[in-house]
Amino acid sequence: MTEETRRPTTVSIARTAPLSYAATNSRGTTISVGSGETDDFTPVELMMVAIGACSAVDVDLITTRRAQPESFDVDVHATRVKDATGNRLDDIEVDFLLRFPDGEDGDRARNLIQRAIDSAHDRMCTVSRTIELGTPVTMRSVDDA
Repeated sequence: MTEETRRPTTVSIARTAPLSYAATNSRGTTISVGSGETDDFTPVELMMVAIGACSAVDVDLITTRRAQPESFDVDVHATRVKDATGNRLDDIEVDFLLRFPDGEDGDRARNLIQRAIDSAHDRMCTVSRTIELGTPVTMRSVDDA
């Protein structure tokens, strides 16, 4: 890979209480993450958000060049599986509920919806592409001395 195609991405996670964490991105924005015992998003929910939001950004960029949507909603569904191979999600589905105004511009945007969704899935969405390609994850302990 060339240097232009590789961009380091970092988030930091700090424990704020038992089973509660603050995740902070490189721009300083923080979200609360938990185990599901509070209202905070769980890591699995955040992964589902990441899949849906990443795809939504791609579809939004393509379709709104033609018309602004009257509504733009994305639902992500998955089945949580616990089996001999470990915990994972299966049957992840991303449903786009888009409505564009009547008229020529709205028609052009509507005609692009499926192509935009396919492009997000097949090429553009870093999150779903990473999951589907099965990118390795390395975990290690780093001394804080």
